[in-house]
Amino acid sequence: MAVVDVWVKAGTMAEPNHWSGMAHFLEHMIFKGTKRVLPGVFDEIIESNGGMANAATSYDYAHFFLATAAEYLPHTLPYLADILLNAEIPDGEFVREREVVLEEIRSCYDDPDWLGFQNLCESLYQLHPYGRSILGHENQLLQHSPHQMRCFHRTHYQPDKMTVVVVGDVQEKAALNLVEREFGQFSTPSECPPLEILAEPPLLEVRRTQMYLPQLEQGRLLMGWIGPGVSQLEDGCGLDLLATILGTGRSSRLVQDLREDKHLVLDIQSGFSLQRDSSLFTIGAWLDPQFLETVEKLILNHLEQLQMKPVSAAELAKAKRLLCHDYIFSTETPGQLAGLYGYYQTIASAELSLSYPRIIEQFSPSDLQRIAHQYLSPERYAITMMQPC
Repeated sequence: MAVVDVWVKAGTMAEPNHWSGMAHFLEHMIFKGTKRVLPGVFDEIIESNGGMANAATSYDYAHFFLATAAEYLPHTLPYLADILLNAEIPDGEFVREREVVLEEIRSCYDDPDWLGFQNLCESLYQLHPYGRSILGHENQLLQHSPHQMRCFHRTHYQPDKMTVVVVGDVQEKAALNLVEREFGQFSTPSECPPLEILAEPPLLEVRRTQMYLPQLEQGRLLMGWIGPGVSQLEDGCGLDLLATILGTGRSSRLVQDLREDKHLVLDIQSGFSLQRDSSLFTIGAWLDPQFLETVEKLILNHLEQLQMKPVSAAELAKAKRLLCHDYIFSTETPGQLAGLYGYYQTIASAELSLSYPRIIEQFSPSDLQRIAHQYLSPERYAITMMQPC
């Protein structure tokens, strides 16, 4: 097997302010072909060779991956390179595919968890693009033109913003020669309207949002804190450990206290998402609406405990073991490795992907206490509460 994963620094972060949703829309249009590869031909070639292809867009990147039997790589990779470098973006296909994207947006409006998370991001990031919807908004998408998308494509789908990762049953020299040959002819660069990314000022208060939704059957509570970007990876790894201690697994602090002992929530979990400029630490709970305020206070009590008293050596060792094992399990397949290397190369450097277990193992209880105090303030956070109408 072989996997090719192409990462482009052309996510939501790269969009001019009035071009919201362009990066995700372009992800769709990439598969509409080129002068040589007509719409539908790429999928036919990949699938007839027993392979699969897909794509995703986030704030820091868009990426496109192809998985196939290694012997078919020389036949299939040229088609992936062609649609990425020479996307035609025909007017008619643009109009038709826009309806698909608009329907995707409308379906998200029926998803309470998506609505809550998007509201939390907008509350935390009021200036930075991390607060935008990756999908964009209906009224803005209706104003986009094929010409604008061609400009966006020819600005960002260029060699200095692209990483090609090849993992699998391939010879290094042959793989490099194949990539150099197929990714050698880029279009003439264009230039999008000026892009200004404003730094998000420190959060100095509690930003609270209350949402009432008719389709909701149970309450939701979502809390968020802004963490460091990839340039402070060590602190980010510390927050990953704290997320594990607080809300990963049945014996974690929040799950044990609020679900297993007090029966105040149906479920609760915490998570950490590493990003280029700044990262996101979240705690989310599903519960009866009458317990929303009580659960919020108890969560804050747990954060205060992390700041006042170091975690035990046994609790820290368990969290380290969970994260290091999860890292090992995430490097078992060619697709996982390609994603790991491509992601880190896009937001920083591929070498950092190898340092995660080493950094995790170096943490002491006092290190985590310092990080909890620095980033997880019980007095400065955003919270979105959701309940049925």
